[in-house]
Amino acid sequence: MIKDRKYLAMLATFFLVSTVFAADHQVKMLNSGSDGYMVFEPAVLSIQLGDTVTFVATDMAHNSASIAGMIPEGAQPWYGKLSKDITVTFDTAGVYVYHCTPHTMMAMVGVINVGDSKANLTAIKAAAAKKKASFVTNKDRLDNYLAQLDEMTKQKEF
Repeated sequence: MIKDRKYLAMLATFFLVSTVFAADHQVKMLNSGSDGYMVFEPAVLSIQLGDTVTFVATDMAHNSASIAGMIPEGAQPWYGKLSKDITVTFDTAGVYVYHCTPHTMMAMVGVINVGDSKANLTAIKAAAAKKKASFVTNKDRLDNYLAQLDEMTKQKEF
């Protein structure tokens, strides 16, 4: 009986601590921003496992949706409604690429790195080469964001 109580107390403490340290990040969905037209800000984000990201419908007619084949294996995809905020909890480490579905052709995309793992980055870069073929404008935007992610990783190493 005492062992059960100790176990339950440790389990409750673990969940309490993991919840307390989880952060909520905000990404704005914008018609115009620092990277041009039809952007997410910030477009490149590095977060910890268990953190949430709230995609804020700052400007109307945008959504956030994960891109099939461009999230870690086993991760939960998401698909937000137009002009609505959506909050996503990231519980699988790796690199995620997402887009605004009506503005994909304008390269309205973003990149999130969760935790320290970039095990799927090679697969993401291969998929990005195919994805950007559908971009009418800002054809280098996704490559630039992935390069920013690489740069963020190098800065953390120093």
